[in-house]
Amino acid sequence: MARGHASHLPPVDVHLETPSVARVYDYYLGGSNNWAIDREFGRRVIEQYPLVRHLAFIHRQFLARAVRHLAARGVDQFLDVGSGVPGDGSTHRVADAFHLERGRPPASRIIYVDNDPVAVGHGEMLLRDSGDPRRHAILEGDLRDPEHLWRQVADTELFDLTKPVALLLIAVLHLQQSDIDGNEIGPECAQQLRSGLPEGSYVVVSHVTDDGVSPEVSTALAGLKAIYDACGSGNVTWRSRKDISAILEGLEIVEPGWISAAEWHPEDTAPNTSRLEIPSSSDQAVWVGVGKY
Repeated sequence: MARGHASHLPPVDVHLETPSVARVYDYYLGGSNNWAIDREFGRRVIEQYPLVRHLAFIHRQFLARAVRHLAARGVDQFLDVGSGVPGDGSTHRVADAFHLERGRPPASRIIYVDNDPVAVGHGEMLLRDSGDPRRHAILEGDLRDPEHLWRQVADTELFDLTKPVALLLIAVLHLQQSDIDGNEIGPECAQQLRSGLPEGSYVVVSHVTDDGVSPEVSTALAGLKAIYDACGSGNVTWRSRKDISAILEGLEIVEPGWISAAEWHPEDTAPNTSRLEIPSSSDQAVWVGVGKY
């Protein structure tokens, strides 16, 4: 389902000669929903900065723990914005596995959203194979157009918008969300998007930060920013912990509060989860929090 183009946003163009952030992320996670140009770029980045693959897995592991944590508290509607390609370890797989482990049929409803039409196309194929069209969907939509995005969500008729929704903003807000004049509007749009949530909903955020990290990690993050800013697929920004925490300002922050990713409810890690050996210094670069609306 394509979105209408908003006049305050630059168009989202697909350039086959440049890597896609969404598909490169899939490559970092070991997925197969990527192209040669994405793999070439991803290999080059990993060779220079192995940290980038660690960061991808840290975000994905946090996503899984957050979904399981909220599912255990009765949340069964998840809006995953900036989802990329919903491959292994994605929200619908985590939520369904959680229910099956407890001997009950999966019932969670998941809507993925991404503004990369190729990623959305891949996602539609994956959901045909591994999803349930009565409970799962992927939309071509944009975080920067919250009002239209909520209309798209309502049009799917998958969600009951009188009941809580978990809004997932995983590894998306450090990708600059620019308006047509090049102004960064990501945090502002996240605030607008969360204002459409029903009472009792949750907002889940993970974001790369260069605040409080080791000198080695700080140097690697500066190098990663330079590579991504030059690749033609969008710039990145590493916010301070204070600026990241402001994204959930006014919400009730779920314990243990804002914290590095690995420290957020490790007890909610799924059984038999395969673990990538991740240095603790890398984990400090991913700042996470969950707020209740």
